[in-house]
Amino acid sequence: MIRSCLLCLLLMAASSGAFAQSEDGLAPPPVYKGEIRRGADGRLIAVPMKSVEAPAASGSSRLATMIVGSGEKITTIDEAARLARDGEVIEIRPGDYRGQPAVWTQDNLLIRGGGARPVMLADGRSAEGKAIWVVRGGRVRVENIEFRGARVADGNGAGIRFERGDLVVQRCAFVDNENAILTANRPEMTLAVSDSEFSAAPRDDGSLHHLLYIGAIGRFVLSGSRFAQGYLGHLVKSRARESVVRNNLLVDGAGGRAAYELEFPNGGVAYVIGNVIGQSATTDNPVLVSYGAEGRRWSDNALYFAHNTLLNDAHSGNYLKVWSDKFAGGVDVWAINNLYSGHGELSAPAQGRFEGNQSVARRDLLDYGGLPLRLNSFSPLRGSVRLPGQARGVDLFPPEEFSFPVGSQPAHPGSSPSPGAFQ
Repeated sequence: MIRSCLLCLLLMAASSGAFAQSEDGLAPPPVYKGEIRRGADGRLIAVPMKSVEAPAASGSSRLATMIVGSGEKITTIDEAARLARDGEVIEIRPGDYRGQPAVWTQDNLLIRGGGARPVMLADGRSAEGKAIWVVRGGRVRVENIEFRGARVADGNGAGIRFERGDLVVQRCAFVDNENAILTANRPEMTLAVSDSEFSAAPRDDGSLHHLLYIGAIGRFVLSGSRFAQGYLGHLVKSRARESVVRNNLLVDGAGGRAAYELEFPNGGVAYVIGNVIGQSATTDNPVLVSYGAEGRRWSDNALYFAHNTLLNDAHSGNYLKVWSDKFAGGVDVWAINNLYSGHGELSAPAQGRFEGNQSVARRDLLDYGGLPLRLNSFSPLRGSVRLPGQARGVDLFPPEEFSFPVGSQPAHPGSSPSPGAFQ
């Protein structure tokens, strides 16, 4: 009797559509809702797959519409830039491209290196006296390209001079340029840089060459990228209205002489989360991170500085300097769960939050990528801090961490998080 009732119920459910089935009789596949991560409140949540923070959809999966290189119909970069149309997907074959500066004015443009990274060598030439490439189209994406040796008369030669639109730079390298990327000052512009390498500022005494110089644009995002070997200028300088700097390695390295490793001279809203920031013994300035040195430019200003690992090899230093006296009414600064090692102090801001910041001896850190970055398994600092929560809807606990040589990988916190950029 019981079996008969159960059978009836099953038949009724099937007829009403309660048990969905595909045409082949199999149950439908589960709906993928994202990776399981721990949110700011400690609860598990599904995080949707990342979407590209800008232009040209699909990136590398798009089929090339123009191929450039030796033996191809189009052999030079400048010719490709002249012939390209809106929506073009340009693939550049491996090799060295000497003295072929270009100006890109198209919209919805993807320019990528195919295979081994092609190298754009300035070789004494520049586009419009500015850069190896000048970009002032609409939505533009640049992938897997290397830029070397940019020099111009005014000392601001860039690998890329970005002047208009929305630009994404991914998996690129910038070596020995007066500025790797230099932008215009347009609040409608956006720039997203990920998984890229910046190094070897020219050693010109009396000149300030920044590895990455962001002007007064609307939004700047930097992630999974590596910086080293500055000289007198800064590793990263951003005047953007909003800056998001996360999961990067900004370590000047042996012999490096950068001034600031990271600077926001005009304030703005800055999120600095999950980075490694390191000053060399030969630094040209004892401050690692500076905020507001030139005074306010934007109406909205705040600094959220969380879960960073700070290293100072110099004999003295200041891990974070906020020029709050240059902001009428002060500025809100949250410094939470940062880990610092070396000479110097991380001081509480005049207003905001200051909690969970911990000092650690180098002997208690494990090497990762040749740098002392991770707390050892027996450290009492492991699991010693609370989740930092959110600021303006942005989670201050980094779900990812920097991965050598460039890139990001998922973080794996225990039941309680640890201070610093690595869990």
